[in-house]
Amino acid sequence: MAPIDDTPKNAPDSEPTTESAAGPAGPAAPPSSAPSSSPSTGATAAPTASAPAPAPPPAGAAAPARMPRWLPRAMALALALYACFQLGSWAFHQLTGLLLNILIAFFLALAVEPAVGRMAARGMRRGLATFLVFVAVAIMSVGFVVLLGSMLAGQIVDMVEDLPEYLDSLINWINHNFNTELSRVAVQDSLLRSDWLRSYVENSASGVLDVSATVLGGLFKLLTIFLFSFYFAADGPRLRRALCSVLPPAKQAEVLRAWEIAVDKTGGYLYSRGLMALASGAAHFVLLEFLGVPYAPALAVWVGLVSQFLPTIGTYLAGALPMLIAFTVAPWYALWVLVFVVVYQQFENYLLQPKLTAKTVDIHPAVAFGSVVAGTALLGAVGALIAIPAVATLQAFLGAYVKRYAVTEDPRVHGHRRHGEMVLARIQRALRTGRDQVPPPGSGA
Repeated sequence: MAPIDDTPKNAPDSEPTTESAAGPAGPAAPPSSAPSSSPSTGATAAPTASAPAPAPPPAGAAAPARMPRWLPRAMALALALYACFQLGSWAFHQLTGLLLNILIAFFLALAVEPAVGRMAARGMRRGLATFLVFVAVAIMSVGFVVLLGSMLAGQIVDMVEDLPEYLDSLINWINHNFNTELSRVAVQDSLLRSDWLRSYVENSASGVLDVSATVLGGLFKLLTIFLFSFYFAADGPRLRRALCSVLPPAKQAEVLRAWEIAVDKTGGYLYSRGLMALASGAAHFVLLEFLGVPYAPALAVWVGLVSQFLPTIGTYLAGALPMLIAFTVAPWYALWVLVFVVVYQQFENYLLQPKLTAKTVDIHPAVAFGSVVAGTALLGAVGALIAIPAVATLQAFLGAYVKRYAVTEDPRVHGHRRHGEMVLARIQRALRTGRDQVPPPGSGA
């Protein structure tokens, strides 16, 4: 019989020895723990493993770019500059009115500087001299406004009193030409009961406060201008010393020369304009008095001042008021006034103005007109007033730095050629043309 093997079939044949597991020289390796289940949740715990180390960049690859250290500071500086620009722009727009008043006051102080300087040179205190000059200017300005206002008020009253007569004549003309049966009473009733008249009266009543505020604002601006101009004129030497104290000696001489040129040109401009205003007012007074137009002195003063201190276009604007009042006297008188205004403008532009402004404001009429247009576009009526003295000052100041040469005696400089030279040039041109057209000898022609 064969022997019976009692060893179980699933049992291992033999236990591994230490030498076979770890090697003959190595220590015994701990047995690896099998995944175990948590008795409470039954979830299998994930095996713990360490994170792999990042791989080093390959050789020759560029390092990642970093923000420069100066970039945050530059961004902060740019933001600060932008904030300052916005703040300055806001402040400039808020102070535009004040800066404009100071500019007007500065030119007014330059205009009265010659008179104040002469009075101060004779021993009078500069402040008192400035005060007397401004009092004289204020008296003349107020007198002109009162005279013109009384003239306008009287003319408006006369026109209102004569309105029924004008209305009757107009209605009779309409009835005669269009076969209508209108009456003044019916026209007045329809006019007084109209909706547009009622709305106009309501709007006018609501606009009284706006007009009052505008008048008060204008008076405040006028007071501000006179106050600044008084300080500029009375403290002119101190202002020049304060300005020169922050400049080197070479720059001080340039600033003082520019200041002197500005005083001469502005004073000369007002002096020449005053003379031309006197001549224009006298000429228009003679015409208006001859035609029998009422308020001839006030109209003459109006025409003289407006026509001279608004160059080129001021003459036609000033002539509109005398034409309107002359039309109330007789329609043909308005036409005579218009013809006289146009003729006198040509006489003034080509004969009177060049002689009076040759030594004071030496500026071309086209440049004067362009400067007035530019000044009006930039600063309105104020720019129109100060444009010519400002441009004349700039022209005189820059003229010292422009190098000029003697002009050759070429007839083309004067815009024409001498008759003999033109004939000689034509003969030479004809001979040259004939010589070119003659064929050379031996050409077979």
